[in-house]
Amino acid sequence: MKIEFDEDTCIGMYQCVAEWGDGFEKDKDTGKAVLLEADEPEDGVYVREIPEDAELDAKFAARTCPVDAIRVYDDDGEQIIP
Repeated sequence: MKIEFDEDTCIGMYQCVAEWGDGFEKDKDTGKAVLLEADEPEDGVYVREIPEDAELDAKFAARTCPVDAIRVYDDDGEQIIP
């Protein structure tokens, strides 16, 4: 399972940090969240594997994002959230 975070869409509400503190952190300098341990395959878009023990937290982080800056994909590459 993978998570994708679009930094440009993020408005810095930090709901994702509250839901998955091991996956996201606050960057108060930019006013945006940061997806930890992520690669940047395209400018401003970050992707990482979700550890099995964090799948529920990652899903909640995606669901609580007020601007849908976070997407979750299953192992087949199908988007499951949002």
